[in-house]
Amino acid sequence: QVQLVESGGGLVQPGGSLRLSCVASGRIFSIGAMGWYRQAPGKQRELVAHITSGGNTNYVDSVKGRFTISRDNAKNTVNLQMNSLKPEDTAVYYCNARIGRLSIDVVEEYEYWGQGTQVTVSS
Repeated sequence: QVQLVESGGGLVQPGGSLRLSCVASGRIFSIGAMGWYRQAPGKQRELVAHITSGGNTNYVDSVKGRFTISRDNAKNTVNLQMNSLKPEDTAVYYCNARIGRLSIDVVEEYEYWGQGTQVTVSS
């Protein structure tokens, strides 16, 4: 089985910083695109940042210039550095990854989610 485990959430004051990390473990043959999503109370889950296996990134407009997504392919990790945090960034943040698993002689790709980590920005 494959697991994504997030860490790094917490309570921070406006203007502060947090770094989220997500580690993928299990029977992994390859990892494709990885991303961070968030869901605030009463709102739909939204894509925050996305990074391809080749390192290309994109961000939702509201976090551009403040958040940075990165990955370490050797460690099967994806990180989200969040700076200049605002109260509207408060949400549960979820790690997402497309992971290839070897089945006999075919690699089959599946989408996995982490359990979520709470980020609260408040004074």
